[in-house]
Amino acid sequence: MVDSLPADTLPADTVPIAVPVSRDSMDAPIHYKAKDSIVMQVPQKQIFMYGSADTKYKETSIKAERIKINQQTGIMEATKWVDTAGKSYGHVEMTDHDQSFQSDTMQVNINTHKAKIYHTRSQYGEGYIGSQQSKRMADNTIFGFKNTFTTCDLDTPHFQFRARKIKVIPDKLVISGPANLEIEGIPTPLFIPFAIFPITQGQRSGILPPQYVTNQQKGIGLENGGYYLGLGEHFDLTMRGDVYSYGSWSLTASPTYRKRYKYNGGLNLSFANTRFGDPAVKSEFSTSKDFRVTWNHSMDSKARPGVNFGAAVNFGTSSYNRYNVYDYNTRVNNNIGSSITFSKTWIGKPYNLTLGLNHSQNLSTRDVSVSFPDGTFTVNTIYPFQPKEMTGTPKWYEKIGISYNTVLRNQANFKDSLFGKQAMFDAMQTGMQHNIPVSFSIPVFKTFTLSPGINYTEYWYTKKFIRKWDPAKDNPGLGTKGAIDTSYQAGFFTARDVSASLSLSTAMYGMYTFNKHSKVKAIRHVMRPTLSASYRPDLNPNLYKELQYNKEGDKSMVSVYDGAIIGVPSPGSFGGLNFGLDNNLEMKVYSKKDTSGNHERKIKLLDGFGINGSYNLVADSFKLSTFSVYARTNLFDKLNISASGNIDPYQTDNRGRRIDKYVWQQGKISLGRLTNASISMSTSFQSKDKKSQSKEKQIDSISNIQNGDAAFAAQQRQLAMVRNNPGEYVDFDIPWRIDLSYSLSYTNTIIPDSGGVVKRITQYVSFNGDFSLTPKWKIGLNSGFDFTNMQIAYTNMYISRDLHDFTLSINLIPFGTFRQFSFTINAKAGLLRDLRINRTKQFYDL
Repeated sequence: MVDSLPADTLPADTVPIAVPVSRDSMDAPIHYKAKDSIVMQVPQKQIFMYGSADTKYKETSIKAERIKINQQTGIMEATKWVDTAGKSYGHVEMTDHDQSFQSDTMQVNINTHKAKIYHTRSQYGEGYIGSQQSKRMADNTIFGFKNTFTTCDLDTPHFQFRARKIKVIPDKLVISGPANLEIEGIPTPLFIPFAIFPITQGQRSGILPPQYVTNQQKGIGLENGGYYLGLGEHFDLTMRGDVYSYGSWSLTASPTYRKRYKYNGGLNLSFANTRFGDPAVKSEFSTSKDFRVTWNHSMDSKARPGVNFGAAVNFGTSSYNRYNVYDYNTRVNNNIGSSITFSKTWIGKPYNLTLGLNHSQNLSTRDVSVSFPDGTFTVNTIYPFQPKEMTGTPKWYEKIGISYNTVLRNQANFKDSLFGKQAMFDAMQTGMQHNIPVSFSIPVFKTFTLSPGINYTEYWYTKKFIRKWDPAKDNPGLGTKGAIDTSYQAGFFTARDVSASLSLSTAMYGMYTFNKHSKVKAIRHVMRPTLSASYRPDLNPNLYKELQYNKEGDKSMVSVYDGAIIGVPSPGSFGGLNFGLDNNLEMKVYSKKDTSGNHERKIKLLDGFGINGSYNLVADSFKLSTFSVYARTNLFDKLNISASGNIDPYQTDNRGRRIDKYVWQQGKISLGRLTNASISMSTSFQSKDKKSQSKEKQIDSISNIQNGDAAFAAQQRQLAMVRNNPGEYVDFDIPWRIDLSYSLSYTNTIIPDSGGVVKRITQYVSFNGDFSLTPKWKIGLNSGFDFTNMQIAYTNMYISRDLHDFTLSINLIPFGTFRQFSFTINAKAGLLRDLRINRTKQFYDL
């Protein structure tokens, strides 16, 4: 049997009939549902939904306990409902695109997209707006009547602005007329004529309001006021300024630039003019004109593989920090520096090039050192006798490696007052050093490694230091006649050095085990002795000459290149031994936390401790060098300890000059005289963070942001604000925290002229931390103690109170050259960051 269908009986030229559509029909379907029931009145064209009703029309959805739809008028009405006790329950929620509203009653015209909402509350960014009545227009603009605005997320907010009229332009602004601030529902005397709250994300230009301060030196002032100018996704500019009643002022321009996956950076140009005294009294009046330049630039590693350019510049006058910087870390740091580097690595080839500019500056002594251009070119180790394809065990000569390294240095050391003057250029030194090492290593006796090597170094100079004793020259240090006169001879000069070495190294292990019932399972000691023999001939016999340095006629060997920036070959020849011993000490203890069957945990007792020295067999005197000793460890992963020192094994005469006799030849059991030593310790403790996991995720997300992104720039500005006002940015999730560090240095110097012994001990301890008196109150302290001068170091104390929407902080620097007191109440929300009350007083002891 075959199934068949009849052929199409319509004529080919038949015209389709248009079906008329009702005028009040919707232009899109309405999807609706309800938990309780749905009642449809067909003649009246109405729909009633009861119990968790939910409707969706295009991009608009409404949820309520009761919804009524009138198809004739196109009005959708949503309301709460009343239970048998007469109490209303439920709420109306409307979502349209990215906007959401909560209210008691809502009427929406489906055709015109207009709506009237009663007793509504909606969120825009960090702000919450409540209105008794509001109208939503077709373009999503909202007009509110009897409104409140707050950033508090509680149903009954701690504070709010109350305004009669308000207008919301979605994704742009919230604009209100006159508004009154209420705190805990109580109106305050604070009124504002109008308010504009931005609710946009991203870059927006605008005014940066200043803050009021009182400064003993500068008078009443306004600080950090200015303007932010957004110039697109690749560039922006922030201008800030300070002005004071006594005539001082400062201006800072901070442009930032970025191009994703290419480069990013930021620049700060700061100028300040600080006035001292009364202009009417010229003898007591002076000014300090200062500047500071900082620049940071980084290049994405994927932009140009093998090429990198970076900059970290911090340069300025020595007195800029004294009068214009108030944060703790900057004021206690007297050293600043800069680095600009360009590097290139030839991919697939052993060549590397680095060019740079470096700058270091001591703000106390006003010494400046600038190196430019500064370059290094290296050829990584190559093996010329190694075949392209290795087969079997390599021959000894196939392990011979040769490399090359050259360094170019141009450096000037001068006082900051000479910057840009001829004296700065006269102090410029230029030098170049070439180094060619040849080395290889072979195993011997199974546990030893033998490493022969040859090293050739050549030095190029452009200046000689001509020094001579002048008995008629004034000596300002001693206030007498007689001093060393130094002059320079320009030209091209060379020196060279060559050495051959043979080293032997190994590692020895020792283990002491305890009985099985002891908590300490074992202690392991690792020793790594090294012994090397080297020979260096004297290729520069005329490089060193005797120079008289005092009136008594005492002399010392000095080179014409002493003080050169690339160094100078050592005097004489060397043929001797170099020795060293490094030790490591570990302990195994019983641990319940170990999930393995051994239940053991390793503890490092000493990461390393040892001694180094050398013995010159061909020297005519002082064959044994000084001993260098060191130790370092991290006990229990909490206490970091490092120590180092130098021991001189030779005796001295009554004038402090070394004599060629060992200290132990006097019958003393000693390696020698301790000439210098230092030890430092640091530790940190804190209670468990209640929100550590969420914060770690946030830190990870921040670390993934490129340095030049606007978000990163904001993080850097926030960090600067934290340093300036630590009390405003405390972490209330950590109940207590303390950081401790201690440093001690010792020097034992003998003055050759007088034979006097100068022993100097410096000790310093620093501590900072905070603790919570209650979950909402926190006290913090940053300070230290200088045992040398027996005085308390720069100290900063603060008290903070978490007010949910606001933070109250009191910052105090109680003593020292720079003293300050500040009281601040500021809103937490970024939207209201300029809503703050600040009273700051600053005092100087110049």
